[in-house]
Amino acid sequence: VVPASTTASDVLSLEPDGLFLSNGPGDPAALTGPRDVIADLLGRVPIFGICLGHQLLAAALGGSTYKLPFGHHGANHPVQRLATGVVEITSQNHNYAVAAGSVPDAEVTHVNLNDGVIEGFRSRKAGAFSVQYHPEAAPGPHDARYLFGEFDALMRYPTAFAGQR
Repeated sequence: VVPASTTASDVLSLEPDGLFLSNGPGDPAALTGPRDVIADLLGRVPIFGICLGHQLLAAALGGSTYKLPFGHHGANHPVQRLATGVVEITSQNHNYAVAAGSVPDAEVTHVNLNDGVIEGFRSRKAGAFSVQYHPEAAPGPHDARYLFGEFDALMRYPTAFAGQR
């Protein structure tokens, strides 16, 4: 666990198997330091982001975010996993979202069924993926636990990630 102010070289000196970008408060557009560090780490270490980490990963890949009119807060938000059509019940707490079509070379993997907001994407090129919601939520829904298995697989077999999901 390192603070958001950690440099890319300091992260790499720890020889991590992967980088987990956690949730947090605030406007992702204001966090240029962490965005730039993430951009420097892209393709060098597998990355999994959630919530604010999802938004910062999108920004590091060249995407943009916007403020939602009311935000997504609480449990029981329906999110569809596009590869399978399965609807996951999620826990969320955010006021910003990734703008559709703004992340180059990224594939949308999850969509909010209430308002169509992008809830997940992956970049095969960078070996990174993220979700807007909280797959670690407890107590709460556990529909998204498989994401941690996918991150484990990405860290173990980074070149195989291109064929997943």
